[in-house]
Amino acid sequence: MTGVQTSREFPIPEHMKAWVLGDPGELALKQKPVPAPGRAEVLVRIDAVAICATDLEVIAYGTPAMIQGGLPFNKNFTPGHEYMGTVVALGPGVDEVSIGQRVAVEIHAGCGQCKRCREGMYTACLNYGLNYGDRDKGHRANGFTTDGGFCEYQVNNINTLVAVPDGVSDEEACLIVTAGTAMYGLTELGGLVAGESVAVLGPGPIGLLGVAVAKALGAAPVILTGTRDNRLEIGRELGADHLINIRKENAVETVRRLTGGRGLDYVLECSGAPDAVNDAARMLSRGGKLCLAAFPHEPVLVDVAHLVRNNIYVYGIRGEGRSATHRAAALIAQKRFDACKIHTHTFALEDLPTALKYARERIEDAIKVVVKTRTGAAQRLAAE
Repeated sequence: MTGVQTSREFPIPEHMKAWVLGDPGELALKQKPVPAPGRAEVLVRIDAVAICATDLEVIAYGTPAMIQGGLPFNKNFTPGHEYMGTVVALGPGVDEVSIGQRVAVEIHAGCGQCKRCREGMYTACLNYGLNYGDRDKGHRANGFTTDGGFCEYQVNNINTLVAVPDGVSDEEACLIVTAGTAMYGLTELGGLVAGESVAVLGPGPIGLLGVAVAKALGAAPVILTGTRDNRLEIGRELGADHLINIRKENAVETVRRLTGGRGLDYVLECSGAPDAVNDAARMLSRGGKLCLAAFPHEPVLVDVAHLVRNNIYVYGIRGEGRSATHRAAALIAQKRFDACKIHTHTFALEDLPTALKYARERIEDAIKVVVKTRTGAAQRLAAE
């Protein structure tokens, strides 16, 4: 494309390896043309990509991806969205970043024109899903509405780029977006003033990094609930003051006891469990705030009367909006917490089906599985 800047230091092939989704659950490693960046875009050589539970949903069921107005199957679609890499080409007019710069990427680039984008809520862009194969529509959500990161190169809008300092590893950089989602939840709850109390429900990747971000922002106490003691112990390492195994004790009663009967200021719900919303509401003090960062697979019954009587505020978030990823990246760069505590396994790109199996079945207690495109030999590496 005319106006694209490249460098001999980073030669770009015409074609790349990319995993393509066929029928539900079927991925094939194919050759695809390397995309060219347009205006306000760069080409990123993908160095590492983490597997998210949402990737597993997209590959198996299609939703929440939306390609050409429908499910993403058999449309030459490449999933994957939590990736980082190196900028190797600049689109026309781009001077905000430089070739050779390491970056993590946000998933969503809103259209920039709708009401939500103008409010900074680009993860709720009103043009979501309208631009697959037609970038003039503006909105992109790599791995959901446009091709994602289970490949060697991808195009990203400059608004999605987060600089990665030299002291941050590729694996850790993949987790910046996960931490950004947790940060977004805390931002919507009011920024989490130091000294406020918070519970995080669910020790998955977002929940565990929610603990880390909350503690780094000065929350006290930070309470983590879950069903697996080993996951809860990782939460302790990331800053949780109290751990509650809900199979061994009543979480609501324990939270009430820990807070002297007052309840909490904030709850970040990351489990998606059917009873989690009602439990969270009963953990809160009157006027408390609840953020829903996970979604149950089936509709759930909610005690709305309890929410109303107690003036409880409920927020839902999707992804890493309001530039929360940049704030999370700053905490990681400052070593305020070690995000790599949730990284458990690394695979080569060619071994993506095995990596997905580890993530889906939690083999060897996998939490965050990372796929690297430049590891050489296709072998699994256990995180130290």
